[in-house]
Amino acid sequence: MAANQSFADIMSRLRSGDSHAEAAVFNRFAGRLIALARSRLDGQIRQKIDPEDVLQSVYKSFFQRQARGQFVLDNWDALWALLALITARKCGRWIDFFHAERRDVRLEDPARPGKSQDMDALARGPGPLEAAVLTETLKELLAGLSDSHRDIVSLGLQGYTTPEISEKAGRSERTVNRVLQSVGKKLEHDYASYA
Repeated sequence: MAANQSFADIMSRLRSGDSHAEAAVFNRFAGRLIALARSRLDGQIRQKIDPEDVLQSVYKSFFQRQARGQFVLDNWDALWALLALITARKCGRWIDFFHAERRDVRLEDPARPGKSQDMDALARGPGPLEAAVLTETLKELLAGLSDSHRDIVSLGLQGYTTPEISEKAGRSERTVNRVLQSVGKKLEHDYASYA
């Protein structure tokens, strides 16, 4: 009963435009809705519209319509179903938009210079979530290394070449290469297990 009262309280506060209630709803479903949007939009379309942008649009629509009293929801499951439906529909509209004859992303040449996914990703830089994941990954990675290996990896991340790292760290180039390759393989393994 307390969960239903909490839900009812949040829905009531949403109707009055309470930002804390909006944050509670946002935080509860954001990750799942981003994953849903990502699964609906293929790679070419995700180059044009980010799943996080879809999420923002979903919440904007929901909060505006909820404030006008357009929804009658009984519980968190009903809210999830509604948000998932809005997300799927917005993704469908973006798919239709980017498959329209004059904008059809399927006709773009991915080999054309300046149009690769890697270049687009580098141009926009990491988002807040990506930056946080990278920071945590690097902390975990560096924490598991000896001091000398941590120095080698740190210098490598700063863009130093193998000979430069060898000189600065006082280790042979062979050791530098071995450490960097070992760390690279560990990252690939960890990434593969999450993918």
